[in-house]
Amino acid sequence: MFGLDAFELARIQFAFTVSFHIIFPAITIGLASFLMVVEACWLRTRNDVWRDLYHFWLRIFAVNFGMGVVSGLVMAYQFGTNWSGFSAFAGSITGPLLTYEVLTAFFLEAGFLGVMMFGWNRVGPGLHFFSTCMVALGTLMSTFWILASNSFMHTPQGYEIVNNQLIPVDWFKVVFNPSFPYRLMHMATASFLAAAFFVGSSAAWHLLHGNKTPAVKRMFSMAMWMALIVAPIQAGIGDAHGLNTLEHQPAKIAAIEGHWHNTPGEPSPLILFGLPDMQAEETKYAVELPYLGSIILTHSLDKQIPALSSFPKDERPFSPVVFWSFRIMVALGLLMITAGVWSLVLRLRRKLYDQRLFHRFVLLMGPSGLLAILAGWFTTEVGRQPWVVYGLLRTRDAVSNHGTLHMSLSLLAFLIVYCSVFGVGTVYLLKLVGRGPQPYVDHPPSGGPGQARTPARPLSAADEALDHPSKDQLKRSE
Repeated sequence: MFGLDAFELARIQFAFTVSFHIIFPAITIGLASFLMVVEACWLRTRNDVWRDLYHFWLRIFAVNFGMGVVSGLVMAYQFGTNWSGFSAFAGSITGPLLTYEVLTAFFLEAGFLGVMMFGWNRVGPGLHFFSTCMVALGTLMSTFWILASNSFMHTPQGYEIVNNQLIPVDWFKVVFNPSFPYRLMHMATASFLAAAFFVGSSAAWHLLHGNKTPAVKRMFSMAMWMALIVAPIQAGIGDAHGLNTLEHQPAKIAAIEGHWHNTPGEPSPLILFGLPDMQAEETKYAVELPYLGSIILTHSLDKQIPALSSFPKDERPFSPVVFWSFRIMVALGLLMITAGVWSLVLRLRRKLYDQRLFHRFVLLMGPSGLLAILAGWFTTEVGRQPWVVYGLLRTRDAVSNHGTLHMSLSLLAFLIVYCSVFGVGTVYLLKLVGRGPQPYVDHPPSGGPGQARTPARPLSAADEALDHPSKDQLKRSE
């Protein structure tokens, strides 16, 4: 297929399916915490605006949650079918970690999701809020276990190799490996930002169309506060994450920077733009800023970052991809910070809800959080190559022994099914967003113990009693 072998097709298929799985859970994580805050404000103030916002975003959250679960189930297929070498080598570690995710996070989410979605008038306010908190906690616990498993693949520790299999000897070291805290904080804040700009762009769309209800204003304000506060924090976490990566995966940093050679005694420059060439071992058309590479990546004026040419050719990540994916991520992060600062200026001038140029900017920034997450994951995963478990198992040794025809057909099937299913889901989400927050109408449950015509079975829930003539019967008798 297009001149690609089975190994390359397996990598493309995995990247395709994982990309979908990253998008929807990221929104789910952010929206779950957003709903928790909204309901807490409702309980504290009893302001109907908070209630309307809660029920509006609850439906959107539910659709995102469902698509995230569906896309996540495919991972089992990927590991077991296309990457059997990885499963055989590292399954004794990654398997239990993902099992813990199911036994804790998923059960927590699934157990309380029903009460969260359908229990508004059926349980007390405290119990309903507790359910919302448990669902939000479940999404964060899911992030914890999944990133623990993925981080181990980047910075493995706490293991032994017995009969060509990884055997855990210290689960604390396995879970809390060197890169795990940074990756956890980075992904969690990224999810909050992605949800914030999703909410903010939705509100901006309504503001541009003249819908300036209190609910729309409220969610726009909350999103901009998140951008102002969290985006700079995310930049700081990213800086710390970069220093950690430099320590444990120096080849990845060299590939990200497109840095091929070091001159003795000279600090490393920062290459803003360029075209890394793996064959020529140089970054062509480079636009460099002297000293800045050392200042940002080593926090010094004289230390050098590793040169990519100092690593064996078969251990070099593919620099052209990670060079540009990293810069896309950073550029989107800077735009998020700009949006936050701009919103503060407008808020101080009392023009936050009237500046149409800013509303158009926030509307365009709607997918920025998701695009930044995708760019970050491409940087992380491609930068780990050629290893699937860093320093222990090469990616080519982890793939299953499939033929090119099999991988081509399965990839084509994934493209068709994913684009159709998730395309319809995305269109439905946008339609829900387009409706905007509506006043919530309470519908207390009818029936109940001791009340007339209480349904005991599904078919017993008739609108009319059997001992009373229907309207048609009355007409015929007349």
